[in-house]
Amino acid sequence: MDDISRRSSAAAPELRGDGLRLRRWDPDREDDVEAWLRGRTDPEFRRWNTPLLPVETRDDARSSLAFAASGAVDGTAMPFCVTDEATGAILGHITIDDISRHLRRGRVGYWVLPEARGRKVATRALRLVTRWAFTDHGLHRLELGHAVGHTASCRIAERCGFPYEGTLRGAMWAEGRRDAFRDCHLHARLATDPEPPR
Repeated sequence: MDDISRRSSAAAPELRGDGLRLRRWDPDREDDVEAWLRGRTDPEFRRWNTPLLPVETRDDARSSLAFAASGAVDGTAMPFCVTDEATGAILGHITIDDISRHLRRGRVGYWVLPEARGRKVATRALRLVTRWAFTDHGLHRLELGHAVGHTASCRIAERCGFPYEGTLRGAMWAEGRRDAFRDCHLHARLATDPEPPR
């Protein structure tokens, strides 16, 4: 069996393709902190996500971003800043987190800044990350969960070869709350699944 533990602890690489460049987030870069703050405070993001660490201020954003980036160091996550390959403009975020080295499984999540929506940024980034996770990072299964009713995420998942597997009851926090829960759709893809059509 491939040594997933060795690969999981490696630094996040830079991925390029389909007009995107995926790089590591840097909590010491002001443009990264600003983009993280805008992404995490965006009303559409908050409609569907209640993050573990609340983000309201630039200091909150820097702390939250540093926490997210630390996953790449200990091998539990691989967060990527999604940028335009030509201009370097930050478009959004995609991560593989909850990485299990033993089961060779991870969970993917993403968000796109408002000005980048409608350009298939999440679809292109998900395809890049999925290919890397299976071919270079040694994962066998990638899961993708989203709140029930988030039809855009459902379409992105299915377009990228992540079929719907079921509904997880009370699996994520309700909008804006940490004391109530809502249901989640689970999608997943295996390394042995065929590549979806483009």
